[in-house]
Order: sequence, then C-alpha cells, then structure tokens
Amino acid sequence: MIKWVIFDAMGVVFTVGDDTNDLLVPFIQKYNPDISREKVNEFYLSASLGQISSCQFWQEVGLKQQYPQIETLYLDTQLTLDKDFIPVAQNMVNKYSLGLLSNDVNEWSHYLRNKFKLDFFSLNVISGDVQCRKPDFGIYEHFLKNSDTNAEDCIFVDDRCKNLRSANLLGMHTVQFMRQKEKNGFIPSASITSFNELESVIASIDK
Repeated sequence: MIKWVIFDAMGVVFTVGDDTNDLLVPFIQKYNPDISREKVNEFYLSASLGQISSCQFWQEVGLKQQYPQIETLYLDTQLTLDKDFIPVAQNMVNKYSLGLLSNDVNEWSHYLRNKFKLDFFSLNVISGDVQCRKPDFGIYEHFLKNSDTNAEDCIFVDDRCKNLRSANLLGMHTVQFMRQKEKNGFIPSASITSFNELESVIASIDK
C-alpha cells in the first residue's frame, strides 16, 4: 500500500530540470562575464552539499557586493513552478503523505517553498541540509529513516533516470516525469508528461 509520494524539485515541481546550466550559469554570467560555466557548477555543487553557504556561493562567483539582492532576483525571476502541481498535490495530500527530495542549496529550497506556499510536504530532504546528493543512496535512506516508512510504501517522482534507478534499487516505486526524452536503459514503474496523469498512475501502482 502506497503511503508516501515523494517529488523531486527541479524538472518536476519546477519546470526546468538542469537549472544550474540552463538558468543559473547564464544569470551569473550576465553580471560576471568572466566566470566560466565550470566554475559556477563547481561552486553550486559545494553549496548544494552544504559545504558553503548561499552567501559564500555568491562571493565565490564574484557577486558578493550584490548579495542578498542578487539571490532574491535569481529565485524570483528564473524558476517556474509547474502550474498543475499545486492543485494536484492539494488533492493528493488527503490520501498520501507528500515528501520533497531535492538536490539544492538549503537556503534556496527554503525560500522557494515559502514563496510558492508549498506547505503540504510532510518531509523535506534537501541535499544542502544532509550533505548528500541524489543519486547517492544516502539521501534516500535519510528520507526513509526520517519518514519512518519502508521503501516499498513509497513512490518517487523524478525526471532523471539515474535518480530513479537508485530509488528503485532501494525498493521504491518510480515514476519518471518526461519533460524531455532520456534513454539510458532504466525502465521506471511508470512515466508521465503532466501532473494531471499522476493520480491515475499512482492508482495503477497502488493495487
């Protein structure tokens, strides 16, 4: 019996999956043209593992003088919430516990959850808080431990096969959100292209 439905943030709750390269890098290079894509990714990785704070991140990318306004500007203008997510989630919360399992800077995730009033998650596990990123098994195990549930009672929704594979190996049911085609040999329990398909897919798994 399914008890938990767990969502990835970027590429699922928010529409862009590779937010670092598609959104963050060009945003930073607009204000600091001299920094490379590789350096932005390096510092973002450290921040999303909780090794540096969000303030330190903006310092490392050469925008310390614009902080915290630059961070607020990025989070307010670059990330788009899937328009179907909130109504579907609000309906599902009456039947399941909802969780968030995301690779992100903890300060950014907290800001976005407040901004979009995503207060229906019973548990948020963010890589910046737990110093561990998907697809490492540790972040999933942290979720299972803190939700006090078994993997087979969970459905995990993510856009990336490598993240779904780890969840599957631990025993979770998996649903791939297909915002773009990705083929690497992993076959999830089901796939969707819209949140409006999710409840029927869960019902087919939860038999």
